[in-house]
Amino acid sequence: MAKVKKRGKPSKDNARRGKKKISILKTEKIEYVDWKDANLLRRFMSERAKIRARRVTGNTVQQQKMCADAIKVAREMALVPYANRVTTQRSNRGDRGDRGDRGDRGQRADGPAPRPSAPPPPPRDGEAEDAADKSAEVSES
Repeated sequence: MAKVKKRGKPSKDNARRGKKKISILKTEKIEYVDWKDANLLRRFMSERAKIRARRVTGNTVQQQKMCADAIKVAREMALVPYANRVTTQRSNRGDRGDRGDRGDRGQRADGPAPRPSAPPPPPRDGEAEDAADKSAEVSES
């Protein structure tokens, strides 16, 4: 009988996958991940203190579960952070292109200033008589 060839393109998955990642736990022969070992736990966390995925660390399912549980307990005990805040140094505000200093909103429209939505406050005792006198003078002229 003749061999049947598969139609279509060969699988790209085989080409993309490189060498399988080897776990840190396996190379250092660690059988139990202790939540008190913060240095080891930090190796399974990103710079922003997120738990790294199995495909990144090379852990098995059981090892990943053990690491995740240990990290969660260590977070609760304040040995490792829940989140690291990464800050970057900003450059001068003048090099933002042609947006100006108003960011994405663009330039302010030319025209009168917006009117307040609330009514003006009632006049005080002495101001009420002055306002009535001024309005009478304006209407006479």
